Amino acid sequence: MKILSRQRSGGIALIMVMCAIFVLSAMAAGLALSMKVETRLWQNANSEQQLLWLGRSGVEYARYILSQELAIPNQPYDSLNQKWAGGPGSLAESNSVLSSISLDNYPVGEGTVSIKIIDLERKVNINTAIYPANSQMIIQALTLMGVDANDISVVSDSILDWIDPDDLPRVAGAESDYYQGLAVPYYAKNAPMDDLSELLLIRGILDQPEIYWGGTATNHERAQFQRKLGFGTAPGQMPDYPFGLKDIFTPFSSGKININTADENVLQMIPGVDSAMAENIIKLRSGPDGVDGTEDDLPFLNAGQLAAAGLNPQSAAQAAAICTVRSSTFEVHVTAQTGQYKREYVAILARNSGSDIQVLSFFWK
Repeated sequence: MKILSRQRSGGIALIMVMCAIFVLSAMAAGLALSMKVETRLWQNANSEQQLLWLGRSGVEYARYILSQELAIPNQPYDSLNQKWAGGPGSLAESNSVLSSISLDNYPVGEGTVSIKIIDLERKVNINTAIYPANSQMIIQALTLMGVDANDISVVSDSILDWIDPDDLPRVAGAESDYYQGLAVPYYAKNAPMDDLSELLLIRGILDQPEIYWGGTATNHERAQFQRKLGFGTAPGQMPDYPFGLKDIFTPFSSGKININTADENVLQMIPGVDSAMAENIIKLRSGPDGVDGTEDDLPFLNAGQLAAAGLNPQSAAQAAAICTVRSSTFEVHVTAQTGQYKREYVAILARNSGSDIQVLSFFWK
């Protein structure tokens, strides 16, 4: 009997030891997991700060490039073949500090930055549309897109009502009383746009976002970019616009159009310039190979040279008032990377001179 009692006591002790080992193992595993999570959180926090400073460094690098561009002699213009625009560089740049710069994977500390610089003078400043001389630009853009004639006046008047400071609606426009009647009410801004996506809030575009995005974009609901067979647009089906208002307009720029960087659609916003003339402008500036942004480009030296593209003297003089060959507002995209972490930052720069390039905004996507 004593032997049996000892066996039972030994079995209980073994079970207790096994339970203790299990509990201690669970506690050790929990502690290890907690330490791993804490380490990862610390790494993430540290990487966030590194990425932020890499992003800011990328913006400073862009400011340096844009300032040096102004210092190059015999190059009084900005064009697509220059280094800042991602081109191979002009002949004048080959003898400058810009000859050896790289916009891709530029090493900064323990990380790298890649930058893309886009001048905003390649688009039309939508906030200038309230001026009588520019009031037809929105109508011209909608017409080029192929927007239904019945919708053009609604969209155009509503955009102007959104921008202007008063609360008096135009004939086909809309002010706060219209937007207050929506399921989710809001007020008309009655001030210049800060972000072009405000157009998606405006009457006429609110229920037809393709006017903003363009018919081939996929930045909206799946049902709105279904495949078509080319037999026209069925009732309730969204039109296939070749481009959208986002491709034409910007809320930031000097208000002039750079004829060396604007595309064919934007060039047609210039009074007197049609499709054939816009193609001729691009042909003249792109040089012998007919391709923009290459070594043999022949950028316009001044807006007066538009006469060579076929504009009559009166139209050329009118165009020269709203055109330029020098850009002063730029959108900079910085892709910062450190280790396995990556983030894209965006900045808007205003270049007043080589020594005065201001950062108007800076944010991450």
